Amino acid sequence: MIELHDLRSPSPRRPRKRVGRGPGSGKGKTSGRGDKGQNSRSGGGVPAWFEGGQMPLQRRIPKRGFKNRNRKEYQVVNVGDLGRVSGAATPEALRAAGLIRSLRVPVKLLGGGEIESAIECSVHAASASARRKIEAAGGSVTVLGTGGGATAPDGGKDD
Repeated sequence: MIELHDLRSPSPRRPRKRVGRGPGSGKGKTSGRGDKGQNSRSGGGVPAWFEGGQMPLQRRIPKRGFKNRNRKEYQVVNVGDLGRVSGAATPEALRAAGLIRSLRVPVKLLGGGEIESAIECSVHAASASARRKIEAAGGSVTVLGTGGGATAPDGGKDD
């Protein structure tokens, strides 16, 4: 008679099928792979994306666009948001104000919004409209040299 201490819960996993263990196992000799052919060999079979020799989908679809490997990703801050920063707008101050996420990624100032007070900005790049608005309000923009790919204060023009 079964006692409570003899009960076992059924395992959540089915035990692994042991193939190639003789004819009595039901999976002996060819181990359930059938006789001969590509799929009976070790390493046999075709990749999941193989279409039987038909021109594969990734080659049938037209390719478009271009991905620049040397692109510099900036964290952007609009001029209108600079009112949330107390004092000079440095990357550290922008981070403290919650306008950027990381100090490792360069910061670019864009001209969205309006600015009322004069503010000193030190960023890695700035758009011409942002520079105009800040200077019109009596502030100044300093372009930091770090961050790789930062533009020169004159916009990178060679005269």
